[in-house]
Amino acid sequence: MPDATPISDLWITSFLSIGLIMATVLFHYEALRIYTRMLEVPGRHPRVRILYLVFGLFILHVAEIVIFALAFWGLISIGFGELYGMQNHQFYSFFYYSAVVYTTLGFGDIIPLGPAKILTAMESLIGLGFITWSASFTFLEMQRYWRDDARGSTTHRRK
Repeated sequence: MPDATPISDLWITSFLSIGLIMATVLFHYEALRIYTRMLEVPGRHPRVRILYLVFGLFILHVAEIVIFALAFWGLISIGFGELYGMQNHQFYSFFYYSAVVYTTLGFGDIIPLGPAKILTAMESLIGLGFITWSASFTFLEMQRYWRDDARGSTTHRRK
């Protein structure tokens, strides 16, 4: 059975999704810049810096999931698609769906229909990108703090 979604709804959802992607990329980038400045505070032990970074990134990803959950809530509220299998339209249900999509976990208990498919696809792609970007950033920070010095010892060990 062909999809009866008006083409205008698909275009509107596509443009909104692209705008949301652009906004969250800028948000993620700026958060990483702020984290970089925060980690450079002198006197902090490298382990503490990495812990701050990991917890900060966790909060950042949760914030991005919330942004997408709000977008899904808005789309569904105005009739631009449906999330089949969602038992209620309370915020925690949208947060759950957004987290499953963002992390590309994909349980399959909630299925997007209509224009909501577009935002679902976009979120899964950008979520994967953000998670790998954060992992790369964490690796670079760890490498910077735990680099071996000329004598073979690492900078995070006490002498």
